[in-house]
Amino acid sequence: MKIEKIKTVGELKASGYQSKSIKDELRDNLREKIKLGEATFDGIHGFENTVIPELERAILSRHNINLLGLRGQAKTRMARLMVGLLDEYIPYVTGSEINDDPLLPISRFAKDIIAAKGDDTPISWLHRSERFYEKLATPDVTVADLIGDVDPIKAANLKLSYADDRVIHFGMIPRANRCIFVINELPDLQARIQVALFNILQEGDIQIRGFKVRMPLDMQFVFTANPEDYTNRGSIVTPLKDRIGSQILTHYPETIAIARTITEQEAKLDTKQSESVYIPSLAKDLLEQIGFEARTSEYIDHKSGVSARMSITAYENLMSTAERRALKAGVDKTSVRLSDFMGVIPAITGKVELVYEGEQEGAVVVAEHLIAAAVRTLFPLYFPKIEKLEKPNEKNVYSDLIEWFFAESGFELLDDCSDEEYQRILGAIVPLEILLKEYQPDLAKEDKLFMKEFVLWGLVEFRKLSKDRISEGYLFKDIYGSYISKL
Repeated sequence: MKIEKIKTVGELKASGYQSKSIKDELRDNLREKIKLGEATFDGIHGFENTVIPELERAILSRHNINLLGLRGQAKTRMARLMVGLLDEYIPYVTGSEINDDPLLPISRFAKDIIAAKGDDTPISWLHRSERFYEKLATPDVTVADLIGDVDPIKAANLKLSYADDRVIHFGMIPRANRCIFVINELPDLQARIQVALFNILQEGDIQIRGFKVRMPLDMQFVFTANPEDYTNRGSIVTPLKDRIGSQILTHYPETIAIARTITEQEAKLDTKQSESVYIPSLAKDLLEQIGFEARTSEYIDHKSGVSARMSITAYENLMSTAERRALKAGVDKTSVRLSDFMGVIPAITGKVELVYEGEQEGAVVVAEHLIAAAVRTLFPLYFPKIEKLEKPNEKNVYSDLIEWFFAESGFELLDDCSDEEYQRILGAIVPLEILLKEYQPDLAKEDKLFMKEFVLWGLVEFRKLSKDRISEGYLFKDIYGSYISKL
């Protein structure tokens, strides 16, 4: 259909255009995508076998949808991607505030102009990118914002009585007719406004200042909500909940691989940053593991959740920490170090809600605990478990390394030391080189340096070495030497 040639209702009728509700529109286009094996929600990872099938079933069933999940679980993103299931263009009566269908007008304005001009009524075309409305529910949202109100200025200009329905100024919902309308954090809406929504869903009419305007709005509602809001800040009134066709539970990534894919997709890095900083694969895994540790930590409120945005911003901070070090050293390229993870602490502290015990510890200390816990969790995946090796008077794979620290009295690893110095310090630990050749023989040079530092941090976590923070870096020692020095 060549829409540029269709400019009146008569030409629209001649083209054979058939009116279709938005729910049928979404359903028909989804059916075609499924038949062709095309991705329906491109860029959403980890939901392929859980959330997306349920969302597709809800669309095929023509349901209004409630996405229920913790923060940072891609609820709003999925709602926005539903726009891709709409027809590219739809016609509407030119000048209509509520996108009236030329063949099925519902507003006073559209009905009057079609009655006056008939097939000569001008029409315009609305692109699917303009058919998405979004409102964050807050306690100060009013019925006038969402539904509408009487406009005294319009009444004065048009010299109309307040009894004339043409004085109505429509709110966001009527203006979103034939569109997808998303209300985020639905439980935060006052109960009386939720009842107004229920009236639209159930009766198909809107009530404004005594006017009962029968207006069968054609909309796809998508609501989002956080489970804790059902009890802590607000609730969804039962009649409204009963009219929402499908309630779909979302979740966080279930594996590090999925979490890495999301983080790398969403992180905002410029070309210079990506080219100048190399980040080892283990560093990426460690970064994601911090998020997994946070979601089970005793210091963090699990009901609030830990958003995927924490890993994304932490990734950006990690890259920027290494980039800053390279700029200060005057070099073009560098590689991420484990000590650079201290630079992600601001991204962690701003993204977690602490319980009482966490508040007592302090946000920065909790962030350091999470980094340490991530190292402790991943260490056995690369090297032998230390607990099983503990036998009196018997050497194990770490004995030579621990003895080296006892003999050398440890070393300092400064945050901003040059790459050459960093490599020299770690390269001088001969037992560490032997350990990597035995258990991680195929590492690239940059990955090997990171892995060496990872081994040291891992032995600290299993109480075989000590690590003390100094003003400009870390001091690694054998555990007994550190204990004696503190006496």
